[in-house]
Amino acid sequence: MPVHTLFPAFVRLFAAWTVMIPVSSHPQHNQCRLILKTGLCNNAKLSSVPLGLPSNIEELQLNHNHIQTLLDNSFTQYPSIISVGLAGNHMEKLEQNTFQDSQQIENLNLAENCLHIGYQETSHALSKLPVLRVLDLSENQLEDDMASVLLQNLTSLEYLNLSRNLLLRLDESSFSSLHKLRELDLQRNRLFEIDKAFEGTPKLERLNLAFNYLPCLIDFHMTQLVVLNVSHNSIEWFVARQDLLDTFHLETLDLTDNNLLFFPFLPSKSRLQNLYLSHNSISFYEHLAEDPTLQNWTISVQFFNLNSNVSNVTVSLWDESLHGDISSLEILDLRGNQVGYFPKGFVRKMPALSRLHMCTNCLEALNLNSEQFSSSLLELDVSNNRLSKIVADQSALAALGNLSYFNLSLNNVERLPYQLFSSLPNLRSVDLSYNSIGICPSEVAEKVGDSMSDCLVWSHLDSLRKLNLKGCQLRRVPPSAFTGMLLTHLDLSDNPGLLVEPGSIQDLSRTLQHLGLGNTGIRAFDFSSLTRLRSLNISRNSLTHIPSSLPNLELQTLDLRDNKLSTIPSGQANALARNLRTVFLSGNVFNCCQTEWYRTFELTKTVNMVDRSAISCQDLTRRTHQVDFFQSFLCGDMKGESIFWYILLLLSICLCFFCLLVIVLLKFRPKLLQTTIPKKCLKPTSY
Repeated sequence: MPVHTLFPAFVRLFAAWTVMIPVSSHPQHNQCRLILKTGLCNNAKLSSVPLGLPSNIEELQLNHNHIQTLLDNSFTQYPSIISVGLAGNHMEKLEQNTFQDSQQIENLNLAENCLHIGYQETSHALSKLPVLRVLDLSENQLEDDMASVLLQNLTSLEYLNLSRNLLLRLDESSFSSLHKLRELDLQRNRLFEIDKAFEGTPKLERLNLAFNYLPCLIDFHMTQLVVLNVSHNSIEWFVARQDLLDTFHLETLDLTDNNLLFFPFLPSKSRLQNLYLSHNSISFYEHLAEDPTLQNWTISVQFFNLNSNVSNVTVSLWDESLHGDISSLEILDLRGNQVGYFPKGFVRKMPALSRLHMCTNCLEALNLNSEQFSSSLLELDVSNNRLSKIVADQSALAALGNLSYFNLSLNNVERLPYQLFSSLPNLRSVDLSYNSIGICPSEVAEKVGDSMSDCLVWSHLDSLRKLNLKGCQLRRVPPSAFTGMLLTHLDLSDNPGLLVEPGSIQDLSRTLQHLGLGNTGIRAFDFSSLTRLRSLNISRNSLTHIPSSLPNLELQTLDLRDNKLSTIPSGQANALARNLRTVFLSGNVFNCCQTEWYRTFELTKTVNMVDRSAISCQDLTRRTHQVDFFQSFLCGDMKGESIFWYILLLLSICLCFFCLLVIVLLKFRPKLLQTTIPKKCLKPTSY
């Protein structure tokens, strides 16, 4: 081969060798991997920054090592480095000149360390990073003054994580130099006061104060904020400044899990889209202002801070026109409160509302006529209230033409407007579980008309995909109940004694995928026509055997809990195991000597027996065992016959033979016995 063709190949080989040699020449750094310009040295048991990596790397991940102190000039060999990860090292400090020759670092992760020990020296090291944009100091046991020292002069910072520390109180000096800060995470500290803490952060857009101990947020005037999360605190009041002419940019406000008694007093001009208020104690009190016996009640409140200075915020408690600007609101989550009614005009103030979640409140009536929900509403959840009455005329229902999800479960509804659901053309999911609403035969439609009815006709509602009629005290599913429907999910569980007329569910054979018939008392049911069925619940039905039509289906989830099954024949078990992914079997009394089905499911790795530890069986003495640990040494062949019976039979035969022998001896050899007994048993005694 010519020399001129060998030379380029030699050059390439030498270049590759020079890149690989530095890493391999340092045995302590063999755990590092190179991906492009990133050095991955996580969990490598390193005690210092590794040497010998390519000098042009831009990212170095050293998380979960044993670097207790970051020494001076640790990154001198890597002048191009931009991002460093040092989380979980139990690091106590960074020496003053750690970043002396690596001032291009923009992203620094120091989470899960012990920087509270050497925070002052660490502060000097951080101040040498003029372009640092992202800093994670979470889980470092930092207190208020420590955090203030660490953050001095970090004027380029845009993202800061101080979560899971020991911060108690923030004031105007805490973040005074962070003029470019856009996102701040302070969750899971011990904060109870944030007095003017964010005056020096005019560009802050996302603030997370969740899981602290804040008692209230008043005089809220951070107009630039887009997302505010103050969930899981002890907030009793949220009051925004009402006199500001600027529009608040706030789009998401999360006040979940607090102690709010009043609906928050929101800005008078805002772009609020998502308001999360679940699990508080919110109620409306407009009706109290009209009660003459309560005229001496306080109607306004003043707020004091910890320095006993009176705030200039005054709130009228009963004036419910002070909810603020909610015209842009799209999601309102009021689950788990004490709302008994909507104030007059409240719903109309939210023309863009698409999702209203009112689960677990105190609503007693829902008047769709007066509330005037807009056509933008997609989801309405009023489950677990005290509803006994729903009022809706044709015009109100026409306005809800885009509603796709309606949850009325766990109420006291016994009668509904007959046309309630049939007038909603885009309805895809209805949950009426645990009310007292029946299924009408289709011929009743002409008789009922537009009046209230204790049953509903569902046939030909072709938009609906999910229907939950669980626990509705149903007695009968009439023929053709679901004709013309395209349901994929149907739950009729918890209706004891339910009579399912032939052909009623079979009308859904082309679409039905999930069927619930638990606790209905079914005995014989032909599932063979439901070829699309993938999930079936037939628990709590006292079944002694699995319906013969099930193994022919391609079921992926099967719930057989709390029946009276003693075994599952091998043929059925093998057929089911081919497609099953999840099966529930606890609450049955299986025969310990007929558990081949269990081994079949166990050996089929794709089958998950969810309640495996609760699946039990009884042995021949009616003692209960966990199937998984039962030792079958008393059980015989594959048919489940036990060797115990053979032993018992043998003992019985031996006993019978012995008795027969005794009888023969007594009858045919009496003289032999008479002479033998005195010799062996009767011995003379001396007196």
